[in-house]
Amino acid sequence: MDIKGKMDKLRDYLHGKKVIIAFSGGADSTLLAWIAKEEASDALAVTVDNGAMPAECVQNAEQIAQMIGIKHRVVGENFLEDPAFQINPPNRCYVCKLKMHQLLEKIAKEEQYDAVVDGTNISDLMEDRPGIMVNIEKNVKTPLVTSGFTSDDVRKVLKQENIEYTPSTTCLATRIPTGKKITSQKINRIDYAETLIKNLTSLEIVRVRDDDGMARIEVKDVDKLIDRGLLHHLDLELKAVGFRRVTLDISGQDDSKDQIMVYKPCKGDKNKIMFETELPYSLNISKTCHELEALGKVKCSTEMGIAMLEMDNTNITIFAKGKIVARKVKDPEDAQELLLKILPCLRRNINLNNV
Repeated sequence: MDIKGKMDKLRDYLHGKKVIIAFSGGADSTLLAWIAKEEASDALAVTVDNGAMPAECVQNAEQIAQMIGIKHRVVGENFLEDPAFQINPPNRCYVCKLKMHQLLEKIAKEEQYDAVVDGTNISDLMEDRPGIMVNIEKNVKTPLVTSGFTSDDVRKVLKQENIEYTPSTTCLATRIPTGKKITSQKINRIDYAETLIKNLTSLEIVRVRDDDGMARIEVKDVDKLIDRGLLHHLDLELKAVGFRRVTLDISGQDDSKDQIMVYKPCKGDKNKIMFETELPYSLNISKTCHELEALGKVKCSTEMGIAMLEMDNTNITIFAKGKIVARKVKDPEDAQELLLKILPCLRRNINLNNV
């Protein structure tokens, strides 16, 4: 499906509905808010200030919502006061997103909105994001997934329409290794460090990882930091706010994505073209099989951890460890289209012991 077809589908999905948008001001939620403003009967963009976001994020969200012309509300709650968040478990993002959507759910119920929607897209389903489980559990709608949007699709539309958005809206708690306690002191020094580097370099995206007081700076354009005077200044400033050591990750950030389906030729049989991919998370095969039944004929073996789907004359095998193999596909585009249909049906395993 081309982008126009996806846009038509997105407009149809939101048309006439009364929705709350989980709004960060990032690309995905900005596209949703823009279309909801035009198509929904009533749309409210809500930004949750959880106490662990970069300083400019809430302000940027307010400005972007104003430019779009959509109603906007900021809801503040300090997640740093919640022990379940403080201990920083492996499923921290699940804990955070659950708390956020409980707040949005309360607003939706009290003010009689039809649904809460968020900006999860197809590309997000390829990543290890425990928070996506909250969408299923809390019945949060994902119109971008339903309409087939990838991250690249979203950015193309916003660029074409000249709509501004915040390039990075990730929580500062993600800079702290799981298992290491999240504190206000850590969040504040990370925020200070990233803001300082942005102001000195004009870089839009900066990450400062905090591992027991050691700062690791990550930027996409490392060349902008390769200056002896600048590095000396950063070393002094970051140590002054509590970092014991300051390092620079010279590999930089890489936002590029490999092909999501890789060609694996079948020896001896040119008619059995095979593509495969491996997801960074494991799957609940039983639940996945149930969801796949909407797409075609399914054979399931929970003992072996395998689901086999026949769809559009194609054979697709899905393994519990996250591997997906598609056989009898025509070309890479065909393989990708099939994957986009399958991804929303996958149900991942997640350890919720710390919730």
